[in-house]
Amino acid sequence: MEIENNGDAGASGDVSKEIGDVNLAYMLLAQKLAKQDRAAAMYRLGVGRELADLLANMSLTQIVKLATSNFLLCSFRLEDHPMFAVFGEGKDTSLQQAHMSILMAARQTREADAVA
Repeated sequence: MEIENNGDAGASGDVSKEIGDVNLAYMLLAQKLAKQDRAAAMYRLGVGRELADLLANMSLTQIVKLATSNFLLCSFRLEDHPMFAVFGEGKDTSLQQAHMSILMAARQTREADAVA
């Protein structure tokens, strides 16, 4: 997602800074996950082994440089209506988390099958 400049340089600059802040937080969290438990990071982030290895081995300088991009590095993985519907079902939190985990695992399996 690139920021459009609609003539309001101040607002655009603020949004760019906020994107950079989100990117930095996301990249640091992704790296922490990849270093602590590579398999869990791959599942939670929706990335393959190569990217998980790359994340784990990036220097702070590389992460900061990547984070300053005008592009949001993370993305929603809840494009499917069933995933959003889970939160509107009125189930308790543990059931919602279990249901979401099942949906995410099924989606990841479908994506892996499509690549293979």
